[in-house]
Amino acid sequence: MSYPGKASGDTDFRGPLDVTKAATFVVDCQDIVIGWSPAAQELLGYRPTEIIGRPVGAFLTSTAASDPPSAEPLAASPADAPALSFPKRDLQIAVHRDGHRLQLVTAVCHLAGTGAAQRVVVAAGREQFVEWESRLAMLDGLATQSPLGFAIYDTERRLVWCNAASEKELGRPLAELRSGLADELYPRGRVVTPGYPQSLDAVMRQVLETGEPILDLHFLGEQPSDPGRVHLWSCSYYRLQDSDGQVLGVCEDAFDISDRYEAQRQLNLLVEAGRRVGTTLDVIATTDELAAVAVPEFADAVEVDLAPAVLEGEVPGVTGPTGVELIRASSRSGPTHSAGALNRHPHPVEYANGSPQHRSLASGGLVLEDDTLVVPLRAGGTALGLVTFIRHSGSGIFDRAAVAVADELAARAAVSIDNARRYTRERAAALALQRQLLPQYLPPNSAVEVAHRYLPTDDLSGVGGDWFDVIPLSGTRVGLVVGDVVGHGLHAAATMGRLRTTVRALAPMDVPPDELLKRLDDLVGQSAGAGADPLGAAVDDDVATGATCLYATYDPVSRRCTMARAGHLPPAVVEPGGRVSFPDLPAGPPLGLGGLPFEFLEVELPAGSLLALFTDGLVESRERDIGKGLDTLARVLGEDSSSLEDLCDRVIAELLPGSTTTDDTALLLVRTRELDSRRVAAWSLPADPIAAGQAREMVAGRLSDWGLDELVFTTELIVSELVTNAVKHAEGPLHLRLIRDSTLVCEVADTGHTAPHLRHSADDDEGGRGLFIVAQLVLRWGTRYSRDGKSIWTEQTLPSA
Repeated sequence: MSYPGKASGDTDFRGPLDVTKAATFVVDCQDIVIGWSPAAQELLGYRPTEIIGRPVGAFLTSTAASDPPSAEPLAASPADAPALSFPKRDLQIAVHRDGHRLQLVTAVCHLAGTGAAQRVVVAAGREQFVEWESRLAMLDGLATQSPLGFAIYDTERRLVWCNAASEKELGRPLAELRSGLADELYPRGRVVTPGYPQSLDAVMRQVLETGEPILDLHFLGEQPSDPGRVHLWSCSYYRLQDSDGQVLGVCEDAFDISDRYEAQRQLNLLVEAGRRVGTTLDVIATTDELAAVAVPEFADAVEVDLAPAVLEGEVPGVTGPTGVELIRASSRSGPTHSAGALNRHPHPVEYANGSPQHRSLASGGLVLEDDTLVVPLRAGGTALGLVTFIRHSGSGIFDRAAVAVADELAARAAVSIDNARRYTRERAAALALQRQLLPQYLPPNSAVEVAHRYLPTDDLSGVGGDWFDVIPLSGTRVGLVVGDVVGHGLHAAATMGRLRTTVRALAPMDVPPDELLKRLDDLVGQSAGAGADPLGAAVDDDVATGATCLYATYDPVSRRCTMARAGHLPPAVVEPGGRVSFPDLPAGPPLGLGGLPFEFLEVELPAGSLLALFTDGLVESRERDIGKGLDTLARVLGEDSSSLEDLCDRVIAELLPGSTTTDDTALLLVRTRELDSRRVAAWSLPADPIAAGQAREMVAGRLSDWGLDELVFTTELIVSELVTNAVKHAEGPLHLRLIRDSTLVCEVADTGHTAPHLRHSADDDEGGRGLFIVAQLVLRWGTRYSRDGKSIWTEQTLPSA
């Protein structure tokens, strides 16, 4: 059976002079040994029969004695050995039975009575006593000097004893604290370690009932001696019981880890800020993220103020913002441990002279005043604004560590805000460039009726390079184009602008669609090649390799549509009856790849047919494959709709709900028209000198029928000159056509492929002035080539009536 007070394991807390374990012997009034314990025999080696009746001085002497004890064994000691004087506790020299010496610590207990026994001597080895003294010193240190708080609670969980550290924390002496419950001693506290009861009383009850110790339990609460400030303790609890297993109570040791906890919490705050701040490239959203991270973990309220230029994507002035220039971008406040309230409505703010914010703006540094900490937001040496952290009473002050955390938090947020500012600036520039490059207004056209929609991509991906255009061509024809440049941002927008400008320059030259795409492909290939060094390494990313384009021309007289595409999706064709088809148009390679030809397709469209030209952003997305998108587009286009604008809205609503897309989207709807014989007159003429006279006669008659008598003289002159040139320089047959549209179009076609040139004739030249005269009479003129020859065309302004 273990000794009462003995701990589990091999540790024995009995003192070395405890009579139950120490060497003990009894002497009479003449210091003759009359009693000898087994422990004494174990310590000194003498059996009871060898020592009883002998004087003590034969084997034991005080270190103060003048004569040391003999080295001989006790059996050889004289019978008249001198007696010893025993102090209460002393250091003695003893001789073991085998003759070696050892140091003992002794204690004497005097006996009262009439028997022979006068004193009981208790002895122990000096090493054991020194170890015991160290244990006592340790226990005394734990009770009086240790920073750890120790306390003992009885089986009713009431305080029985505590050390000095616990008394200091509780702010009262043990006499006043005794019998108090732990939850009463630490009010408004709670256990924060998951998986355990939240009250200390419940924790102790669990330890008393199960006997299982609980280690490193975190308890959060107010320290009674430091009211208003929250502390965190690491506590351990284990059950106390005697050798018979009787439960005596529970022991508590607690260590204040508030500083360590605060340091870890601040480190976690910075880690969380790195994860949550700057997830978007939006300035306001970034300031909201900063406020959300800081409240309530770091401060009770946060205000983020920025210079107005930052919200617009610009760099603030050299002097930085002043107190009257700031905009409250975000603010958040709320009680401790709550989510707080977020203010999402930016508004101007102004700070009075002498306020912490005004002083921070003036000095450019941190300002700490009472419960307010103002930290400037700086990135790359530029002052973007400032952030104000506020802690209410009871939340703790901004110490040196908190100031360092606030500075780091603001520095990280400033980098994210500056990145968002730069993105805002680039996106605004790209949008402005794109808006300028895209057609702002499509004038009415007699060949087609058009409606269009353009949706830039969302804020995350940036501006792309989709575009569309409707280009008037000679002979009342019209060019239709839609394209897509791979990528986003300024480069994509700029590349789109170059391609659109090139198409607008080539289209009026009446280049066939396949030839136009070939020239566009050559241009893109040259641009890409110009961006490489002699070894072939790319040095310029601003190339349009991967751009796609669809180009089509429509003639309202013949109702024929000629189209070609370079890696682009084919158009959708809707007949007047509602049948929808996607023409089997050869795809062709994307622009810039080169090496492969482009092919065209020519189809005849009934009047009132609908053409839908679009980019892949309309029908393709992460959630929908392109086949399903084309089916949905065909279904919507096949529905009866008298208004192209309404049809555009329905297409966008069906394919892009909410008008949001991760890629730019361009949609161009075209309804074809027809110019019939009431507005078109055509004749065939022989390649003979009399053809000029016949042409004048037929033109004059038709203009009279159209009520355009004012144009008869100039038109006769124009037709006469053009027909005469064709007879003289080309081959027949000749074709003459008049078209009454918004202008009067006159066309003379022949089978030749040589183009007339406008020149200034010398005074002595007999010819060369006819085309010059024609150019002065018309609005514009030009040459259109076909596989059968060419056509010279002119346009005249109609009379205002």
